[in-house]
Formats: sequence, C-alpha cells, structure tokens
Amino acid sequence: MSATRRTIGHKEPMSVTVDLVIFTIRDDVLQVLLVERGNEPFAGCWALPGGYMRSNETLDGAARRELYEETGVDVGRLHLEQLRAYGDPGRDPRGRVVTVAYLALGPDLPAPVAGTDARSARWTAVASALDSGMELAFDHAVILADALEGARRRLEYTTVAAAFCVEPFTVSELRRVYEIIWGFPLDPSNFRRKVTRTEGFLEATGERRMLESGRPAALYRRGGAEALVPPLLRHFSDG
Repeated sequence: MSATRRTIGHKEPMSVTVDLVIFTIRDDVLQVLLVERGNEPFAGCWALPGGYMRSNETLDGAARRELYEETGVDVGRLHLEQLRAYGDPGRDPRGRVVTVAYLALGPDLPAPVAGTDARSARWTAVASALDSGMELAFDHAVILADALEGARRRLEYTTVAAAFCVEPFTVSELRRVYEIIWGFPLDPSNFRRKVTRTEGFLEATGERRMLESGRPAALYRRGGAEALVPPLLRHFSDG
C-alpha cells in the first residue's frame, strides 16, 4: 500500500430539473406563465412551471412533457429552445439541484390549467413579475430576467419574433411584437423596409386583409430563414 493515502471526495447526490419560461403576448402585453406552488418548499409562492427530469428522458423530452402538462398546448405550436443551466449551491433548499431553463414562445396562448402539484396557474405581465415586488420561488426571478433579455437579443439576430404571430400576419402585427418585447416604438416605414428586404424572413401569401382604415394590408407567413442577416439591432432599429 502506498504511504500516501488518497482522499476520495464525498459525492453529493444531485438532481436535474427543467424550468420553463413560457412567453406569449396577450392583450398587447408580454406575459409569462406562472404557477402557484402547492407543495414545500415555497408553498403558496409563484414560480415558473417545471419539474424533475425522469430517468428515461432527455432534457428536451422533459421540457416538452412539462410544457404540455402545464399548458395543454402541443409543443409543435411553439418555439422551444434551451436558455441556460443554473446550478448555484443553495438555489434549492431540498438539496443540490441543477436546473436547465427553456424558453418557449407562442402566439396568444390559451388560459393555463394548473398541473398536479400546483394550486393554480395564470398568465402574468412580465413587467409585473419582475418589477412589482412579487417574490418568485427559488431563483426564478433571475431566470425570468435572463429569459427576457434572451428573448430581446434573439429578436435582433433571429426570425423568432414571428413565433408570436398567428399566421398569416401583417408587417404591422410583426412590428408590434418587437415594440412590446423591446419596450419602445419603431418607425413603421423603416421597419417594413428592413424586414421585407431580409431574405427568408417573410414569405408573402399573395393575400390581403381589409383594415378599418387605409389600404388592405399584405399578409405574410414566416419564411425559411432562422438568422437575420443583417441583424435588426435595437440601437439601430430606427436608423
């Protein structure tokens, strides 16, 4: 036996969860789905929906399952992608838990139905959830703030804004998505010029929609491009 004794560190049990930041636009406001926790820890507090990953699931599979259980909406209707992982010690009083947060985006999603471990579920204005002193469970306020900035950044570099629109849609409806998520108005003519000249962003249907005033508006669906080239940067949006 070697004179040098090796100390093997204790392996702390660790669990993996998924948390979902589900954004939609309802009543012209960016809203997030929150659930009221029915169990400890944080019983009675509002939180992002989510749960433990099962032993036979992938991360994406767990996110899809939780998404359907919390919204009843087929994931095929939504844009779903990983945001990032959160694993700071102490983030969950039950023990060492690493969560992988997912960002889900969809147009005017229906009223949610609370899952089995939640008292209730509701859509909440993102601004209210972050700025009104609402205390979210765990580190969900941090995750929500990261998701909001992530969504804003994705609007600059990808075509994901169209995921908030029910097809077919007008350029004005798409512009309103940007204005709601970025939080400031955009010049209509400049926006139209940029998005219609970006290859693969929009695909014209050849149809028009009658408006209350003015000329009928051309209708579009999302094109095949995923990236915006050039990007539609926030600080150059009216330039």
